Amino acid sequence: MKGPLFYSKILLFGEYGIIKDSKGLSIPYNFFKGALKTDKLSSDIAKNSNKSLEAFTKYLEGLQTDNPALVSFDLKTLKKDVKDGMYFDSSIPQGYGVGSSGALVAAIYDKYAQDKITVLENLTRDKLLHLKKIFGTMESFFHGKSSGLDPLNSYLSLPILINSQDNIESTSIPSQNMEGKGAVFLLDSGITGETAPMVQIFMENMKKEGFRKMLKDQFIKHTDACVEDFINGNVKSLFGNLKQLSHVVLDNFKPMIPAEFHKLWKQGIESNDYYLKLCGSGGGGYILGFTQDIHKAKNALKDYNLEVVYNF
Repeated sequence: MKGPLFYSKILLFGEYGIIKDSKGLSIPYNFFKGALKTDKLSSDIAKNSNKSLEAFTKYLEGLQTDNPALVSFDLKTLKKDVKDGMYFDSSIPQGYGVGSSGALVAAIYDKYAQDKITVLENLTRDKLLHLKKIFGTMESFFHGKSSGLDPLNSYLSLPILINSQDNIESTSIPSQNMEGKGAVFLLDSGITGETAPMVQIFMENMKKEGFRKMLKDQFIKHTDACVEDFINGNVKSLFGNLKQLSHVVLDNFKPMIPAEFHKLWKQGIESNDYYLKLCGSGGGGYILGFTQDIHKAKNALKDYNLEVVYNF
């Protein structure tokens, strides 16, 4: 038995900023996917996933008791399925910033939530916000604190525009131009990142006035501009803002960038061959790259594993 597929996501813009009401743009990434599956637990991965689902089920039981108005699940069936060996069969790498726990949360909600909001109904802003709240509460089991965006993206499989924390909408992005030289790509850092410690560093930094000012005047300003440019297809303006954003991140988010990539990051800004930014919380996993000429970027990054996710 295998359930429906749920895909990974990429937060193109908005990492950290959306905690402080910047704009954000999240897109589904169909290269990685996962589904709930029940069979004999032969592999260690399946056994570990099943164990994790067992703990998650207990958490959801507590959640339902504490906040019955938010969401209720068919816990009886969920417990039985977990006991029968259900696990999340997934190709989504964990700790890579592409939403591995988000896809799992979406799959559990889809299968076991009662009175669930479905993808087929008219998704008003209120429904989207309610879903985001449910998903944020569910996913906080894995991260300590979650915006709920990753599961929302995985569940809807649509690009999501975040205008502010209480204003989100599904959106469309310019169609891909497969002949285009411009590209968004993922760079594999080869290191697994952990979300919680990175968010902890960010929250500590937020206590400093200088950091808060930088976030508002530079980071959020360029993030918002990048979102607008990307959605409207303003490529020239987008790359101007990306360069600024990449610079701000290198100067102010160093702990989130694996040390061996600091030089590469700087090289991109100086050569204009590519610009790098965080993919998710950073600390490892994937690094997101943007280039106006994918051949130049591939040449400059020939020693690294590079995966194109969007062409323009």
